[in-house]
Parts: sequence; C-alpha cells; structure tokens
Amino acid sequence: MQQRDEGVRQGRSRAVRFVEAFGGPEALTLQDVPEPQAGEGQIRVRVTAAGLNPMDWFMTADAETAARFGLSLPCGFGTDYAGVVDQVGPGATGYAVGDRVFGAALSRAVADHVVVDADGNIASGVAHHTPEGVDDRTAATLPIAGSTAAAALAVLDLGPDDTVLIGGAGGGVGVFAVQLARIAGARVIGTGSPSSADHLRSLGAEPVAYGEGLTDRIRDLDAGPVTAALDLHGTDTVHVARELGVPDGRICTIAGVVEGVPAANGANAGPEALRNIARLVAAGRLRVPIAATFPVDDIREAVELQAARHVAGKVVIDLQPRR
Repeated sequence: MQQRDEGVRQGRSRAVRFVEAFGGPEALTLQDVPEPQAGEGQIRVRVTAAGLNPMDWFMTADAETAARFGLSLPCGFGTDYAGVVDQVGPGATGYAVGDRVFGAALSRAVADHVVVDADGNIASGVAHHTPEGVDDRTAATLPIAGSTAAAALAVLDLGPDDTVLIGGAGGGVGVFAVQLARIAGARVIGTGSPSSADHLRSLGAEPVAYGEGLTDRIRDLDAGPVTAALDLHGTDTVHVARELGVPDGRICTIAGVVEGVPAANGANAGPEALRNIARLVAAGRLRVPIAATFPVDDIREAVELQAARHVAGKVVIDLQPRR
C-alpha cells in the first residue's frame, strides 16, 4: 500500500457529521474521527475543497428522507470533493499517491479524507483525474451539478437551430446548463430574479424574470419559437414550455415530476460527461462562478447560505491549503 501522511495528525481526521439527528445546519457537527483507510480496490483522498449542492441538505433534512438515500446516523455531509490521493489500496489501479483528483462521495465529502472505489460510482465514491489548469475549488464544484446538467442536455439534444428555455438558470446546475447549451450552439433564455439578470447574461443567457406572466414576457423577447426547455427548480417552467408549444419529449426536469416529461439526474450522465466538462474548464471554454468560500469550521453558515438558493454561483468549503 502506497501512503503519505502530511499535515493532519496521524490516525485522526476531521469530518462534518450528523450525530444525534438529521436536520438543518444546526444539526451539523465538525468531529474528530478515526482516519479512514483505503481497502481493496480503493484510494484515499486528502480533501482540499468540497462543493455544496441542494441535494446535500435535501436528502439529510429528516430521517425518513435520509433513509430513502440509504443514509443512517452517524452520517457525513456533502458529496462533491477535490483533493490529492494520499493512499492507494491493494488492487487499486489508475491512481498514484500525489495525483490530483475530484469526484463524488455520497454524503461524506466534507471531511479531511474520503475513501472511494478506484472504479466506482457516486454511491461507493468515484474519482477523476483533475486536469492541469483546473484549481481544486473549481474541481470541487463539478461532479453533481455538472453531471446533472450534462444528463439533462443529453435528453434535449440541442443544436444551433434550437432556442432553449432554462428555468432557474442562475443556480448551481444552471451555471453549467446555460454554458453547455451555448457551446452546443443553442440560443438560451434563462429565468431568474430581476437581480440575477447580469449574472445570467455573463453566462450567455438572455434573462427573463420568473413568475406570473412569464409566457408573455418570453413571447415579447421576439426570440422566435422556443424548441426545448429545461426546468431546474420544479415544474413551473414545464407548464410555460407547454404553453409555448414545446413538445413533452423536448422538455426535461431534474427536481419535479410531470407525466409525459422526461427527467434526468447526474447518475444518468454518460461516463465521459464529467471529464469533458473538466476539459472545457481547463480550456477556458466553461467557467464556474464561485460565490463564496468558507473554512470547514463555518460549515453551518455555508449551508445556510447555499440552502437559501439565492447565490449566483457555487459555495465551496475549504479543508486544506489548495494545490
């Protein structure tokens, strides 16, 4: 087994956890825990940054919801991470100590160390090599939101002849969905609050305020026919898209269910989707606005900000000095 120990006291590691009960930010605790060890076919990553997503607090909001995701107490928090491989278990291939990686570890990413399968998935933990030119904070924002956006856009199969309506375009998934749609050549109309208009324009979308009268405001843009739609918040955009004549097969949801309308999530993304997104970031073709960073000691404040869902970009937790 390859191993390198630096910085963190040997044998112990910090992890953000729910200990006595699931719940909101007030239930989160930063604990000193035994340092995890890489087993057969696994690698251990010394985490430098962890990105937050709505699913992190949604699936741990209460015991019943957590059970649906296979979670029980004590339970970690967060899924997206980036860092450096510091231990390679027997039989694990494709990684070496010192490799920079990013990936997903379901509800256990906000910790000094995560152990993931060298050839795994979100549930067991997965790692990808971080390309040169992508810093750890940015890499830690990619897995869930990037994979979800890629999966949804695969359903829509956008091209230069499309005009796509993206509801909730300024959020964490929207950051990726808008830019990937533009890279595909589509015209993008993005809904958001009036205060988010400049943010949406910076991503490449034509902003329009959500809420009552949205259908008429879109028609007033004189954008021609809307040919596809992506609802990143609930189902309101689905109903507007139908009013605009978009067929159900070219509408997609990620957080709501509407009969006849396809749904997608990050698990549906193709194996190359996330690596392609990382390459686009490295090439400067896709950027990830990071709205705020917090030290791990301030995890409660970070989750409160992220859960308010009014952040223009991503929220990241710093755990170690960045490479």
